[in-house]
Amino acid sequence: MGALFNSMTKPARLAIFVAAAIAWPALSVQAQARGPESISDVAEQVIDAVVNISTKQTVDISNNSAMPQLPPGSPFEEFFEEFNKNRRGQGTPGKPGGDTTPRRVNSLGSGFIIDSTGLVVTNNHVIADADEVSVILNDGTTLKAEILGRDTKTDLALLKVTPAAPLKAVKFGDSDKLRLGEWVIAIGNPFSLGGTVTAGIVSARNRDINSGPYDNYIQTDAAINRGNSGGPLFNLNGEVIGVNTAIISPSGGSIGIGFAVPSKTVVGVIDQLREFKEVRRGWLGVRIQQVTDEIAESLSVKPARGALIAGIDDKGPAKPAGIEPGDVVVKFDGKDIKEMRDLPKIVAETPVGKDVEVTIIRKGKEEKKTVKLGRLDDAEKKVAAVTKDSPAEDKPAIKKALGLDLANLTDDLRKKHKIKDKVKGVLITGVDANSPAAEKRLAPGMVIAEVQQQPVSNAADLQKRVDQLKKDGKKAVVLLVVSPDGDPSFVAISLQ
Repeated sequence: MGALFNSMTKPARLAIFVAAAIAWPALSVQAQARGPESISDVAEQVIDAVVNISTKQTVDISNNSAMPQLPPGSPFEEFFEEFNKNRRGQGTPGKPGGDTTPRRVNSLGSGFIIDSTGLVVTNNHVIADADEVSVILNDGTTLKAEILGRDTKTDLALLKVTPAAPLKAVKFGDSDKLRLGEWVIAIGNPFSLGGTVTAGIVSARNRDINSGPYDNYIQTDAAINRGNSGGPLFNLNGEVIGVNTAIISPSGGSIGIGFAVPSKTVVGVIDQLREFKEVRRGWLGVRIQQVTDEIAESLSVKPARGALIAGIDDKGPAKPAGIEPGDVVVKFDGKDIKEMRDLPKIVAETPVGKDVEVTIIRKGKEEKKTVKLGRLDDAEKKVAAVTKDSPAEDKPAIKKALGLDLANLTDDLRKKHKIKDKVKGVLITGVDANSPAAEKRLAPGMVIAEVQQQPVSNAADLQKRVDQLKKDGKKAVVLLVVSPDGDPSFVAISLQ
């Protein structure tokens, strides 16, 4: 649970608590809303396929549970010493006479059987870092489990057990056919005491909770409490249409906002884990960003849609296919790209090595490119942080247009701002705090490489192009801005 929670990009703002790890007491049967009578029939049919996932892990007490560091003579020092003695027996970990013996820690989650021979699906965070994993069936039978594969990006894992007789298994349904307001049933087995059944409706689809690059969650108000992670979300046909994964809650208990990985995503991941014991995702080799209304207007993309190509990997498949920075991808392999985050999901789901037709908009006109898709390398280096240094002395005037101070790149300025030789353009040396450029987080040390998809080499040229755009009545200018490391992104700056 901790691994997933810590990996989320915005945990403080969303207060997302993963619904797993150590199970807390809860009612065995709950319902937030009175559902149709068929809920009972469905529960009876599928409950034997829902299992408890029990894990054991060795924890070094001396490193993880030491007494907090307190100032000498603190009035709380004696209290914490006494607390640790009572909790662990004699002494304080890390001190003479303390108990530093590694401890075995148990945790509980849920899962479900997808094959009668013993294949079990759960969340990756339920079994992460575990030394031993066991599957406890609804009748109490305990089976030792082998981890066949896991995928951290979608938080899914596939386990294998060897039963004495064929097990009850459930089938996947089509999550794309879910409708808002449709009844769903969440079943978990967090305590190995029998299934916990809750019912609710589909509150939303395609939710992005910033937990990973392929977020596409089903949101439901069916109660998903701690220990229910990895359990199935059923439709009224008894088909699995999601894997219960996370909740939003200030207290850790259900407040009617739960999230499940849709079955369409689960099936693709599990099929690859069965075949390869890993997930092999397609790779396009581009950096993308959202097409805002300002960028769409400047690039003649109507209506605003697609994914804007901000950068191209020199060794990626997109470059030999003729895709360039500034292109807007509006269709990939026959699927519409309505917004930026659609593209990574569709690319990832496309088979590696496939020749894919990509529709782009370049300078207001549609073009088609064919890309032979590569394989995503999870070891790709992370985007480097932008270096923000003090302004340089050379500041040609362009403040009236964009709120920026600019300078032509020189060897001294490259050294001062640690700008790589491959970066070409005009250096930003200062930003007016009240300007549109400041709102877009432009900063000294960045380099403007293009104006309206045309390269610029000096400040005078940039000023001339901006003035012409204003004369032409353009509402915004699109700049290709490059960090000192060479990391590009497109920024639309208002001219009004």
